Amino acid sequence: MSGEAPRQLHLNINALHSGFVPSAWRLADADPRAFIDIDHYVRLAQIAERGCLDAIFLADSAAITDQLDMRPITALEPTLLLASVAAATKHIGLIATASTSYNEPFNLARRFATLDLISGGRAGWNMVTTADLPSARNFGLEAVPDHAERYARAEEFATLVKTLWNSWEDDALVADKATGQFVDLGKLHPAAHRGRFFAVQGALNLPRSKQGHPVLVQAGASGDGRDLAARHAEAVFSASQSFDESKAYREDLNARAARYGRGPHAVKVLAGLTTIIGATQAEAIRRRDELVDLIPWRYSLNRIAGTLGIPADSLSLDEHLPENLTLPNNGNGNHTFFHATIAQARAHGYTVRELIRALAGGGGHRVIVGTPEQVAEDIAHWFENGAADGFNLMPDALPGGLEAFVDGVVPILQKRGIFRRAYEGTTLRGHLGLDVPAGYRVEEAV
Repeated sequence: MSGEAPRQLHLNINALHSGFVPSAWRLADADPRAFIDIDHYVRLAQIAERGCLDAIFLADSAAITDQLDMRPITALEPTLLLASVAAATKHIGLIATASTSYNEPFNLARRFATLDLISGGRAGWNMVTTADLPSARNFGLEAVPDHAERYARAEEFATLVKTLWNSWEDDALVADKATGQFVDLGKLHPAAHRGRFFAVQGALNLPRSKQGHPVLVQAGASGDGRDLAARHAEAVFSASQSFDESKAYREDLNARAARYGRGPHAVKVLAGLTTIIGATQAEAIRRRDELVDLIPWRYSLNRIAGTLGIPADSLSLDEHLPENLTLPNNGNGNHTFFHATIAQARAHGYTVRELIRALAGGGGHRVIVGTPEQVAEDIAHWFENGAADGFNLMPDALPGGLEAFVDGVVPILQKRGIFRRAYEGTTLRGHLGLDVPAGYRVEEAV
């Protein structure tokens, strides 16, 4: 009698230029120009592939939103970058961020379908709605569109992109040399869409890929963000600070997905996790402190203040966060990192200085500082007890922090039997245990 196959842990590398910690570029062995060096990202992907990780993920921004005078930023356009990574790798998935606020559905659908085809079915799209003012101003707006409007646009955008990805039936490409028929036009289906935000008439000019179409990923913890993920996403990047918070988030997301007629575990929850690894815990703590001490306090104060939507001079290093903080810009800011930062501070009673150290410089993701064994135990606990399906890894410094994870943590997870020893498939969907989505259906044309 055979039962269900055991759950498979999923691991992505979030390739944040020199590393998650803002001072990583200042380490003796770091290359300050890595953030614009294709060879740096290819090397990261190859290290991750050696560790059998599911994917390399690239964030993106439509503006300079960080403090460029003190650290590198996300700079290279991710789909172009991942096309080069695809040529230098064979298995690892390729996930790129692109905004629904500052793109058009047809162009984005075509760009990701291209990446999917040239990589042999390894592409994924992380859809974001973009809530910062500098990005809005780079696209001719004087204010960030309202939160509800951004998500209404994203809903229509995602629906239309999937329609375009599925506009070719799987056998539409005939390529019959004997008859001379190249494509069966009867199996191409125009989008014929006219909605509140977009109007698209034709079919996409590309067929579906080996995995059907790119994996759809989402990051956003607001109610609107969760509903968008429940309707469309196949994986989410979360920012939970505690086991209980992450477990509740995962259960809520899957309950919402079930209400939309999707399966009980339709969405993979990949929790953000920063790792700072040493041979001993004391060594890992020294590494954390060395990195944090290289960050100007002004940088970290500005970063936390920006996340909370308050003036930096309202924060004092040796006092606690102000009471009664409300979502920035009347709720029109980034909900995820606002709540994650406050949760960390309140749970531990941190002063601002202690919070900055705990967050390794002021970011909103959970940080674990320890040995490979401690990191593996933490990951296994969250995974085996239902708090996450995997992790979006953000090593402290790159490539060294990733090498420490692949060489130290991955073998322990493999020995526990929860992570693969070799790739079993060649597509991102295969790595994530996702089915190939059905193609064009008649009801989609209604």
